[in-house]
Amino acid sequence: MSVHRLEIEVRPGLVDPLAEATRKRLETWLELSPAALQTRKSYHLDLGLSDEEAQRVLEALVDPVAEIGALGMLPDPERDGEAPWILSVGFLPGVTDAIGHSVRRAASDCLRRSLDGHAYSSTLYLVWGVDGPTLEAAARELLYNPLIERHSLVQAPRSVDLRVPRAGSERAPGVEPVALREADDATLERISKEGMLALTLAEMQAIAAHFRGLGRDPTDAELECLAQTWSEHCKHKIFASPIRYVDPQGDETLIERGLFRSYVRAATEAVADARKQSGADPEGEDFLVSVFHDNAGVVRFTEADHLVYKVETHNSPSALDPYGGAMTGIVGVNRDSFGTGLGADLLSNVWGYCFGDPRGPLRDRSGLPPGLMHPRRIRDGVHHGVIDGGNQSGIPYSRGFELFDGRYAGKPLVYCGTVAAMPVTVPGPPPERAPRPTEDKPIAVGDRVVMVGGRIGKDGIHGATFSSVELDESSPVQAVQIGDPITQKMMWDFLSEARDRGLYSGMTDNGAGGLSSSVGEMAEATNGARIDLAKAPLKYPGLAPWEILISEAQERMTVAVPPAQLDAFLELAARREVEASVLGEFTDDGRFRVDYGALEVCDLSLEFMHDGVPLPTLEARWSPAQARVVDAGAAEAALAQLDCGAALLDLLARPNLSANDDRARSYDHEVKGLSVIKPLLGVEGDVPSTATAMRVRHGRDEGVILGEGIHPWLSDIDTEAMARACVDEGVRRVLCAGARLDRIAALDNFCWPDPIQSAKTPDGHHKLAQLVRCCQGLYDACLAYGVPLISGKDSMKNDAFLGGVKISIPPTLLVSVMGQTPDVGACLDLEPRAAGDRVYLLGATALELGASELERARADAGSPLPPTDLPRTDLEACWARYGAFAGARDAGLIRSAHVCARGGLALSLAHMVLASGLGLELELDTDGLSAAAQLFAESTGRIVLTCAEAQGEAVEAALGAHGLQRLGRVVEAPTLRVSTGAGSGSGSGTVIDTTLAALRGRFGEALHGL
Repeated sequence: MSVHRLEIEVRPGLVDPLAEATRKRLETWLELSPAALQTRKSYHLDLGLSDEEAQRVLEALVDPVAEIGALGMLPDPERDGEAPWILSVGFLPGVTDAIGHSVRRAASDCLRRSLDGHAYSSTLYLVWGVDGPTLEAAARELLYNPLIERHSLVQAPRSVDLRVPRAGSERAPGVEPVALREADDATLERISKEGMLALTLAEMQAIAAHFRGLGRDPTDAELECLAQTWSEHCKHKIFASPIRYVDPQGDETLIERGLFRSYVRAATEAVADARKQSGADPEGEDFLVSVFHDNAGVVRFTEADHLVYKVETHNSPSALDPYGGAMTGIVGVNRDSFGTGLGADLLSNVWGYCFGDPRGPLRDRSGLPPGLMHPRRIRDGVHHGVIDGGNQSGIPYSRGFELFDGRYAGKPLVYCGTVAAMPVTVPGPPPERAPRPTEDKPIAVGDRVVMVGGRIGKDGIHGATFSSVELDESSPVQAVQIGDPITQKMMWDFLSEARDRGLYSGMTDNGAGGLSSSVGEMAEATNGARIDLAKAPLKYPGLAPWEILISEAQERMTVAVPPAQLDAFLELAARREVEASVLGEFTDDGRFRVDYGALEVCDLSLEFMHDGVPLPTLEARWSPAQARVVDAGAAEAALAQLDCGAALLDLLARPNLSANDDRARSYDHEVKGLSVIKPLLGVEGDVPSTATAMRVRHGRDEGVILGEGIHPWLSDIDTEAMARACVDEGVRRVLCAGARLDRIAALDNFCWPDPIQSAKTPDGHHKLAQLVRCCQGLYDACLAYGVPLISGKDSMKNDAFLGGVKISIPPTLLVSVMGQTPDVGACLDLEPRAAGDRVYLLGATALELGASELERARADAGSPLPPTDLPRTDLEACWARYGAFAGARDAGLIRSAHVCARGGLALSLAHMVLASGLGLELELDTDGLSAAAQLFAESTGRIVLTCAEAQGEAVEAALGAHGLQRLGRVVEAPTLRVSTGAGSGSGSGTVIDTTLAALRGRFGEALHGL
């Protein structure tokens, strides 16, 4: 088959954006300054084209205004007599090349015929003024990832390189038995470890005993299928297992039903019961539509639509390949929300990342074990992956955050979430097309198993089991996938059309575990399924049946199609250029049967597959390594000496409080045209909003409001307090923006260092005890606030062991909160509206700087503060306060509102000045606290609000019983001036007197340019 090479570059004289960005990264990250740098796009067309056809494809790909191209090679110009070094970077064989796929489709459209073969994309960097070895080292540090990419480096002149990264082999498919029946324990453990099965000895013993009872050994596919299904990633065994828990007082409790059913699900069930008893949910109109059994949570919204929300993590693959891992995370959670019920319409994405400190040049690897990427490179790749994965699918981003701590250098936390609108009903199958609830999946015996979307390859094998173990030198490269958002978008559009024509009865994704997971889960609806892997389309030949069965990809779905609708479904797929393959059918024999033509690959009982995993009783003992002894007097004495103005400016320059608008602006927030309260606010568009709001449908005023709470440093002291603080902040955020009190839902995402492996250390049961306490705090907060948990995810293996060094993340809980408003026009943001408005603080401040940003800043500076308590959330008092606040807000008394959270009151005030360009003249009545404590404590339950002067008395009457303190007023002059009254505990005088220019000069200092 003939191969043609195409090269395309920006027309001379025009700006080459990729070259400029690459030059900046080389200079900023590696202190390397090329004399000149130019980039090109290169495509290898392995499509069997004639030269004339290849020329036509080239002309279709080249923008005649901005680009020039050549069949073969463009000339490589000399500069000042120097020939360029040319670095070529493309994907390794078998790695998804989404651009190559798009080029192949473009070539087919251009030539108006179907094409066999592949197109491969690569990027060329032409560099002058840097020698070859230096450029090779720079490329390895910055420009390619050897886990997924190939590269070559030559100096001009060069010859035409027609080599292509063809994947696959001519190996005949086969099925191998795995000798387990007579294996001893050491052999069972070896098989699990060497096979990346992530199965414990007890689990391997259970599988061996099961097949011993059948009188045979499992096939390789059966063992792999069970490993995927039983993985921590899929089965959530730590949350499902009984736990014997010893609390701080030494009392022992058996949590017999596991953490999920005892706390997470129990909280939602208790809230649902309370709503029914109070009349908040009229008969037949439950707020909770579908929770905990589908890909995402569903709640009631309007008479026409439900809301769908899911937040996922993609930590392990992002540690190996930040770009591909994060892209797979965002397209995966898009697919989760889309694939809930019979399908939902995607509205918006959210993101959140926890990284190691990205500052410093890439070559500074002090403190990093070999094998770990620099946090700066991880951060860059993750941002680019999530941007490309979501925005290329036409989905805006509503919220985002970044946190930094050295303990996230081993495994970054990559949170990706998607909100969707689900029609309340969709048409049923023709010809009746009677409406049916969209949240239901009426899969029936005889429905065909149809795989749609992308083809199957080796990338994504062992993704589920890889995510269920710590990261080490043996971590599998093939577990990393590259998402294909264009293929996925075409698949969504097709399936949405098929949904509205009533052509299928159910669907789910081919994410973790691939077909083994998707078909195996859907088979529970009818109690059986049978598929033939020989009918599955492959990216390339040579995959073993077990590889076909478990390979996962985000741009593939499994769909149940009734026989009567199959022809229409396949015809529509062909018209929409989406590949659809009938693999088998759903049965009722209680078996998951898989063949490859005449080969029997897998025959498992669904009962053993889904319920056979042994769940041992785990041990958890609360044993803090060091009790925190609070010395209030010493702390106040130290705080009294603090220069509050300088401390505020220093905090603004810390990564965790710094503006991240350099990155956040790269996300498309406006596609779809539904946003109301934007993720970035203010005169410079660099202040993160308290919460965001967006319409759900054009032409309607109802909206969805999003916020979150995350406080990983509190877990160093008490995870129960952390959970309460997370729920409280997330709820406070959406209430500040205008959410209804009775229409708030939350999602929980637990990211934890491995509490099972940790049990082998002297205080190892403590990490599991931290998880127990976190779940208890989450339960209490959700119950007190009436906020159900509608979906979630736990990631329990966030440790890296490389080069003899173990790095474990701090236990981290993210609580994502979704509120609703009947009128987005009434939403509030944090910007003060006009000079003369009053400024109030609602909620009490205590001497609670434990784990605060100020405490960490002082420790980093070598001047630690004496320990104080950490924030303790009085749930009952806070909820009463929020009810009063919502009443005043809905009465039109409040003009702006902002939470006090990380950085305390001082940071909230700085945000208000930075966003509005107006000033604040304030006086603290510190009520026995020092000004520094009042300004920098991170006590929960507090809101800073403004109102018109004429509404001041009404606000005080409505909120005076809930800890309302009048701080001062908004002024025209762009300054922040804070003083203390004569009655304060620290005397009187000005404690902060700074300008908008000074605040802006430090805000963003840590992250801008990185």
